[in-house]
Amino acid sequence: MLSVARYGTRDLEGATRFYDAITGLLGGARVMNRPEVVAYRGPNGGMFLVGTPFAGEATAGNGTQVGFEAPSRAAIDAVHAKALELGGKCEGPPGVRGPDPDGFYAAYLRDLDGNKFMVFRMGPT
Repeated sequence: MLSVARYGTRDLEGATRFYDAITGLLGGARVMNRPEVVAYRGPNGGMFLVGTPFAGEATAGNGTQVGFEAPSRAAIDAVHAKALELGGKCEGPPGVRGPDPDGFYAAYLRDLDGNKFMVFRMGPT
């Protein structure tokens, strides 16, 4: 259903380094690089953008979150580790959420600007 999402940043260079590494682990790639915004396309065609706001300073939204679908649970674990290595913050370690061990597996993180995102997979290992 959702095909594009965007976050603001106060440091586009740092955000680009962060999301280059994260999206690469999920099978995505940077497809646009402009002075004010970079864009990534995932393997299923969805787009994620990060850039400087059109007006004012970038702030993390209270209750805002973007989800990135992962190809495997191992990819979620790798994204979590890489995000922390790059200065991101853990908001919930990788693991099963809910009673079904073959159901929803996710990790919750914040990027360098404090934007919250999750990496998830539905289904068994």
